[in-house]
Amino acid sequence: MALALYHHPLSSHCHKVLIALYELALPFEPHLLNLGDPQQRSDFLALWPTGKIPLLLDGDLLVPETSIQVEYLAQHHAPSGQTLLPADAQAALEVRLMDRLVDLYVMHPMQAIVADRLRGEGKGDPIAVAKAKETLAMAYGLLEKRIGERTWLAGDAFSLADCTAAPSLFYATTLVPLAPAHQRLAAYFERLLARPSVARVLDEARPFFQYYPYREALPARFYKPE
Repeated sequence: MALALYHHPLSSHCHKVLIALYELALPFEPHLLNLGDPQQRSDFLALWPTGKIPLLLDGDLLVPETSIQVEYLAQHHAPSGQTLLPADAQAALEVRLMDRLVDLYVMHPMQAIVADRLRGEGKGDPIAVAKAKETLAMAYGLLEKRIGERTWLAGDAFSLADCTAAPSLFYATTLVPLAPAHQRLAAYFERLLARPSVARVLDEARPFFQYYPYREALPARFYKPE
């Protein structure tokens, strides 16, 4: 069966699955989706009523939700000797835990802050934004302690957790920078950025960074305004 992915190259959730696809060197058919286009939106909602991207297709099988998508790829399509989820049950639980921690306490508050800016001047919720920034600062401290001496977020091997952390931290650090106390997290973030699968996703996103609401905060090495 042929893999296909409905996605947008600016979306952090889409980055998560794209990283997994590139990490496992899996061929797929990309469907660049513009949900602002009425016809595209209507067609996509007919396919998947939640309207959430990315959406993974394996032939006629629809696979929604990013963590499920990455696990599905790891279980059904990973080349021999490659996986994003350990075979050991306890190690797999650690990967899933780190995936959820990053999704809930980095990805979600980051997206809440970005969404607030999109509401326009005078329509935002400064209290909610302040709370989201507090959550990000808390999450950085939690991850700093949890990483310890690990190479990757959940252990020695690149995993689902790292697919989640890369786009989450990339955008979150434009909103709440890492503090000097987050030395291990900062070093880990640089390892993520140097990973070929992550670098490829960010390179493909470059033409779209001009539409990121906080584009002025993106590091110059990734985005240089015209």
